[in-house]
Amino acid sequence: MNKEQLDRILEQVGVEQLNEMQQAVLDAGTNRDMVLLSPTGSGKTLAFLLPLPDTFSGEEKKIEALIIAPSRELALQIETVFRSMSTGYKVSCCYGGHPIRTEKKSLEHPPTLLIGTPGRIVDHLESGNINLDTVRTLILDEFDKSLELGFTKEMKEILSHLPNVRRRVLTSATEGIEIPPFTGINMPVRLSFLTETKASKNLTVRVVQSPVKDKLETLYKLLGELDGSATLIFCNLREAVERVSNYLTGMGVENEAFHEGMEQPERERSLSRFRNGSANVLVSTDLAARGLDIQDVKHVIHYHLPINEEGYIHRNGRTARMHARGDAWLILNEVETIPEYIDREPEEFFLPAMSRKPSRPEWVTITLNRGKRDKISKKDVVGFLYQKGNLDKEELGIIEVKESCSFAAIKRGKEKQLISKLQNEKIKGMKVRITTP
Repeated sequence: MNKEQLDRILEQVGVEQLNEMQQAVLDAGTNRDMVLLSPTGSGKTLAFLLPLPDTFSGEEKKIEALIIAPSRELALQIETVFRSMSTGYKVSCCYGGHPIRTEKKSLEHPPTLLIGTPGRIVDHLESGNINLDTVRTLILDEFDKSLELGFTKEMKEILSHLPNVRRRVLTSATEGIEIPPFTGINMPVRLSFLTETKASKNLTVRVVQSPVKDKLETLYKLLGELDGSATLIFCNLREAVERVSNYLTGMGVENEAFHEGMEQPERERSLSRFRNGSANVLVSTDLAARGLDIQDVKHVIHYHLPINEEGYIHRNGRTARMHARGDAWLILNEVETIPEYIDREPEEFFLPAMSRKPSRPEWVTITLNRGKRDKISKKDVVGFLYQKGNLDKEELGIIEVKESCSFAAIKRGKEKQLISKLQNEKIKGMKVRITTP
């Protein structure tokens, strides 16, 4: 890739210059297998995507690169980044949680790049919807997470259908990863940019004591002290996520739940509302600890203690990123103690006797029932809301266009008037229905 091509792609994705890790990946070339170790949020996705266009033959109707990701959100995130590069090559993303027939139709014209979760890729192989004989590049993103989630069988099955792979790339956010023989990785270039430590200099760890075993009231009081900043609450079980989220909702706290048992549209909506500031709080299992595009998280709350040190590090890695400061909070009840792997004694935080109600977000999300399948772009949504909704620039926040709908953040208090104004309007000649949560 020459400098002109690289500059054009970086302009498309909104990156001024490559960071050290991304430049190292590009400099390593495409002739050898690679193991890339880098923390979540470091720009790893763009790093392994940048060299891909140079490896494509330009021939249509054959899959030349396959990327396997452990979660739907990560697969979709990779697809979004590749599309933003505007390479001209077709990309398809396959994942569970939505009808397989939609993907089957798209795969009738094979993409140059196929991205997918292990289970859904196997489904398409068994149904005869894809042929992987022409794949030359295989990328196993967050590989250790795929193994941790129990996808070893599916991974072996997929790799058995790749007879002509010339290059394998494995990425991970964990240093001590063992590479199983079935990956076929041979004498790889190893690039490690893992600088995570148990206690980052930009991370402050605090302990809050709960006077009773049930921590819900303590959690609510703590949220009242966090000035409405973006907060991630981690629980160990999905049932606990639902319980905590329902309690906070009942207390008037704008929050979203996020866990493996939710349907894909629900998960997308939850992440969108948290990313765009319509919900200050996201309650999640460790599914949100890595591999997701979530920026500017100020606080991480360990409602339940993580099961091991690795989980603790990944959770905390969601805050204090890119030179920003962040806080990690441990809520401990009367029978819990600080884990041994926390090598620096956290400072204790004492909650005031009078609790304060957590701040409400300044944004609210509206949902348009038009998305990518209707050939709707972010630019279309912006124009629609500005021109027909008469919104001012400062009244419109983050917009995300999904497959069958679009989410837009609107300044709180404007949503009812906006929906009334747009109820009979069209976007790109199509009737649009707008709703709020």
